[in-house]
Amino acid sequence: MKNFSRVLRLALRYRFTLAGAIVCALVVAVLWGANIGAIYPFVEVTFQGESPQQWIADEIKHAQRTQAELAGRIEQLKAKSAHAPPERQRALRAKIGLVESRVAAELRAEQRYRLIQPYIRSYLPNDPFKTLALVTGFLLLGTIVKDLFLVGNNILVARLAQLSTFELRKLFHRRTLRMDLASFAGSGTADLMSRFTHDMEHVAAGLVTLFGKLVREPLKMAACLIGAAMICWRLLLLSMVVAPVAALLIHWLAKTLKRVNRRAMEEMAQIYATLEETFRGIKIVKAFTSERQQRRRFHIRSKQYYKKAMRIARYDSLARPISEVTGIITICLALLAGAWLVLANETHLLGVRMSPRPLSLGSLLLFYGLLAGAADPIRKLSDVFTSLQRAAAAADRIYARLDRQPKVRDPKHPVTLPRHRRDIVFEGVDFAYQPGQLVLQDINLRIAFGQTIAVVGPNGCGKTTLANLIPRFFDPTAGTVRMDGVALRDLRLRDLRSQIGLVSQETLLFDDTIFNNIRYGAPQATRSDVIAAAKQAHAHQFIENELADGYQTLAGSMGGRLSGGQRQRIALARAILRDPAVIILDEATSQIDLESEQAIQQALEQFVRNRTAVIITHRMATLALADRIVVMQAGRILEVGSHDELLDRCELYRRLYQIQFQEPDAASGPLAA
Repeated sequence: MKNFSRVLRLALRYRFTLAGAIVCALVVAVLWGANIGAIYPFVEVTFQGESPQQWIADEIKHAQRTQAELAGRIEQLKAKSAHAPPERQRALRAKIGLVESRVAAELRAEQRYRLIQPYIRSYLPNDPFKTLALVTGFLLLGTIVKDLFLVGNNILVARLAQLSTFELRKLFHRRTLRMDLASFAGSGTADLMSRFTHDMEHVAAGLVTLFGKLVREPLKMAACLIGAAMICWRLLLLSMVVAPVAALLIHWLAKTLKRVNRRAMEEMAQIYATLEETFRGIKIVKAFTSERQQRRRFHIRSKQYYKKAMRIARYDSLARPISEVTGIITICLALLAGAWLVLANETHLLGVRMSPRPLSLGSLLLFYGLLAGAADPIRKLSDVFTSLQRAAAAADRIYARLDRQPKVRDPKHPVTLPRHRRDIVFEGVDFAYQPGQLVLQDINLRIAFGQTIAVVGPNGCGKTTLANLIPRFFDPTAGTVRMDGVALRDLRLRDLRSQIGLVSQETLLFDDTIFNNIRYGAPQATRSDVIAAAKQAHAHQFIENELADGYQTLAGSMGGRLSGGQRQRIALARAILRDPAVIILDEATSQIDLESEQAIQQALEQFVRNRTAVIITHRMATLALADRIVVMQAGRILEVGSHDELLDRCELYRRLYQIQFQEPDAASGPLAA
């Protein structure tokens, strides 16, 4: 419950809402017990055919008469004691003490009755039926008021739970955005989505249970138990001898439920992952007619979750029987013991004193009613343990992610760097995603400001990884990357990345307007700025002519309403509008049609002036933009030079060029000339 207690600390910030919920719960509890208290006047007064005034007068006379009888009994015992042998005198003195305590109890009862007698005479009707009508009216009014406060309690508890999960969701989102890219690749979006949705819902339900039932129902139970204790606390203790055993069973059940709920949540995360893969790859699924295979995968995952859910249900089903058996044993003990005390007109049970004076039928029935009133909250609390343990397991999963620290983070004392103007230098850089598996080895490279370099090489040689070190998506395993002489580790991430623009092969647009997608990295940009960037990226024409609402057209989820080429050009416009000092183009023209590729390259040729550009490409036609070309193989820099130099001295580059040159589209490109 450690992590769930951290959620509670979020909830405790809303003190006024919490205080209002507790006040409402207190009123509900008091009125719950008070309504049950109506049993007493029904039995003692109205069903006896007496008015309250007659009843109170009879009770006073009965107390006085009992005192007189007991006083006579004391005199008899004292007389016997005077002539009894010493060993007999000890027993007689004990009996005298018991009778004297009865006298004191009857005297206290008489005093209580005399205290309330003036109020009964002044405010209650002198008629049994009118008294019944008055009590019934108060019972109805008390129920209405109780239910109004119950509604208020439910609303305030819901508000408290939703505000707390609102803050937790924001905190989780903020921390998740701070994490480095490696953490996203490791956990997967499906697992994160499961924690953001499924687990958050369980945390909210746990808070509603905690501040709702777990506050309100014990208060109701306490009101009834306090009332029962005022009638006969010893009889109440006798009735509750089984409570410790029930508490141990519930503790065991709670620990088990938390464990199985955590496993069920892990299975739900796997279901999310299966669904994400299926829906993202629906085109492949249909193309290869693999619907049956996907149905089988989903069936297996769902079956595993079903088994976990049924295990939870089996343990959950034990909670109510435990509480009900405990409650019925309590009631049975109270019935047997209380009935014997009333029928025998006794104050002792098996030699143990149970009450100072004999219980009346009305008092005993009220005692039973209060026990039944306490049993109802216990019954309602039977499902609390499942909800709380589910919430605790969910909180553990959420905080397991929330407590992680990113490997790439801001330095304690960051260095301020003006706009990039000198160079970017890789000094002996190694990098590995997994320990012992180097992706980059001994990278030494200097990129002067204003220079455009192209990085080429076979798939998997480390081109994209090399570019990802510049915006510090990852930190080198060894060596240093510097910008204008300052190690990137010494710069604030926001300051560094504000100088970098990125266009990747996997173009992502947000489910927003085209206008907002273009100015995503420059929210202060005006409409004219956006249009100018779109024109430079050769996107303006299709935005105005082909999209229904022009710049106000929604791109759809992940830009799904646009073609690949359209998405690529909008992403390029987004990078152009940002006006970065460094631009990284990772296969940026791979999805642009051949007709507009040359025009876009001309735009890029203008755009990369007076800024550092890193171009990763498989297309030799794009290399016309490069001042230098970096050839990579197996994570190492093989050669660096111009196109002509590399053709002369680099066998790998010559082979890549020949492959591209033989393609029809490459023959018309700049390199073919």
